[in-house]
Amino acid sequence: MRFFYDAQIRRYITQMMRIMSNFPVQDGAGNIKEVPVLYGDMTRQVANVIRENSENKLPSAPRISVYVTGLELDRDRLSDSSYTRKTNIRERAYDSNNNEYLNYQGKNYTVERLMPTPYTLRLTSDIWASNTDQKLQLLEQILVMFNPALEIQTTDNFIDWTSITVVNLDSISWSSRSIPVGVDSEIDVASISFSIPIYISPPIKVKKMGVITNIITSMFDETRGTIEAGVSTPEINQYDDFATPGKVNNRYGAVAQTELSDQMANVNYMQWPLYLEKGTAQLITNGTVGTESWRKIFEAFPGSYNAGVTTIFITNKDNDSTLTGTVSLDVNDEGKINIDFDIDTFPGDTIIDGRTNIDYVIDPTRFNPTSVLSPAARFLILEDIGSNTATESAAVWENGDGTKLVANANDIIEWTGTSWRIIFNASEVTEVTYTTNLATSTQYRFKNGEWLRSVDGDYPVGSWRIVLEG
Repeated sequence: MRFFYDAQIRRYITQMMRIMSNFPVQDGAGNIKEVPVLYGDMTRQVANVIRENSENKLPSAPRISVYVTGLELDRDRLSDSSYTRKTNIRERAYDSNNNEYLNYQGKNYTVERLMPTPYTLRLTSDIWASNTDQKLQLLEQILVMFNPALEIQTTDNFIDWTSITVVNLDSISWSSRSIPVGVDSEIDVASISFSIPIYISPPIKVKKMGVITNIITSMFDETRGTIEAGVSTPEINQYDDFATPGKVNNRYGAVAQTELSDQMANVNYMQWPLYLEKGTAQLITNGTVGTESWRKIFEAFPGSYNAGVTTIFITNKDNDSTLTGTVSLDVNDEGKINIDFDIDTFPGDTIIDGRTNIDYVIDPTRFNPTSVLSPAARFLILEDIGSNTATESAAVWENGDGTKLVANANDIIEWTGTSWRIIFNASEVTEVTYTTNLATSTQYRFKNGEWLRSVDGDYPVGSWRIVLEG
């Protein structure tokens, strides 16, 4: 910290001048006018400027001046200089586009304040009057406010613990003139002395609040070291100390694992898994989907939520790729967020008999393929077609030579131009397979004997995270 200035003493002087402002006087004709207030004592140089370097011009009156007469360290109010107070601040969300505050929480901060240093500021206010009646009018209006002190507030910052103090009236000097009055004493000046117990604060530290969103722990495996004779501590092989990230599945779901550690834990806020379906994500709490509001996530994480800008990252549990997309809170249900995925982050399609995609997803019991039939047309079927024991079959699913097609649900079939053939036999495939429906541009994943949307499903703790705007 090379420089800081917060005009703290200046604010106390300004407040003192405001106290002395707006006092009126009444002249002999009954006219009322406010008395101006200026800062500074009546030095010779200032008086010479006001008189325009002429002895024939008098300073105007009435007027009030305020100036500092002393600043002293108040040892009686000294406290532990190393004390720091932390305050957590939660702002209300603000919509900068519509210039209005919203009805939910915005950014969070932690403010660390150091113990300020106490001083006593002494000021004097001179009341310039052209006659005794003017002086009496001003003194009567001013002195009634001090009984014996007046409370002031220098800032409207509610975390400023030095903003409120008092102005104490210490003494009154009735007049600066002496008796008999000389010819040079054209203006009668009364002086009021004040003392203000103030604090001068060092700069505070402001931190953005947040929560720990990911924790990765690794326990060193001593079996990878070597033990020499007479030495109880294993020698570390520095070239083998770098962990190779990986993943294993246990009864809790997918977890990270390395060669050096038994396990690595990747932890999300509040330990909430994620359920994703048709581009909508919901939180899983105690085995129930969608009961928790996404507001809790937005309020706990650093930054602020902005629809269409806030980003989500989801680790695909089948191929360890990372899905990304922007989120927007569902207007009808804050337990849901709608995700606009970046399709470039989706897993790549699997090559199935020379192609990576299909033309249609159909229910063969309700669909007539003849209207879209062409050579190499591919269909993912949701129900069985035919049976080895059936004596009859639907004509639309017969081959050109009259033989019948027999296929099972979740198979992919292709029309060669003269006959049907099964190019993906779901009962024989065990590995995860991806394909895209060209008719809808929807990608599907085959796993555990069924087809689902490629990114739908449960995502365990540690496999997703939200990034808010800073």
